[in-house]
Amino acid sequence: MLAYAGGDAAALRQLFERYAPILLRLVQRHVGRDADAQDIVQQTFLQLHRARGDFRADMRVRPWIMTIALNLARDLLRRRGRRPEQVLEEEALAAVPAGAPDVDVARRVRAALSGLPRDQREVIELHWFDQLSFNEIAAIVGASSGAVRVRAHRGYQALRKTLGEPEPASR
Repeated sequence: MLAYAGGDAAALRQLFERYAPILLRLVQRHVGRDADAQDIVQQTFLQLHRARGDFRADMRVRPWIMTIALNLARDLLRRRGRRPEQVLEEEALAAVPAGAPDVDVARRVRAALSGLPRDQREVIELHWFDQLSFNEIAAIVGASSGAVRVRAHRGYQALRKTLGEPEPASR
C-alpha cells in the first residue's frame, strides 16, 4: 500500500489480487447477491485509490480495506431497507437431500447466526470465516478489542443456547 500511495501503479494490481477474493467472500455474506458484492469490491478499490494519500505507514492494510468494504455493504443494506438475501447459498443447500448431516448442521448454524444481533454476528463472522484477530476486528468495526471480545462471547453464548450445545466449563 505504501508503494501504491507513493505512485507505484503496479502495486494496486498486487493489492487487488491479494485482497479482492477476501473482500468478495466477506461482502457476499453481508449483501447476499454476487453482483452487489462485486460492485462493492470495485467501489472499495475506488475508495482505496481516492484515499491512498491518507494511508500512513503505521496503519495495517487488511483492517483498513475491510472497513471500507463493510461500510459500503452497510450503506447498500440501508438503501435496500432490508436484510441481505442469501439466494445462492440457500439454493445450493436446497439441492442437497434433506437429512444429510452436514447440510442440516449448516442450516442450523446459519439460522442461529442470522438470529444474532448484527454486531455479534459480524464479529463472529469476521473471527471464524475470515480468521481475523480480535484486534483486527476492533479496527474494522470501530470498537475496542475488549468490546469486540465481549460481543463475540455473548454471540457464542447465544449460539450455544440456540443450537443446544452445553456451556463450556468455567475455569
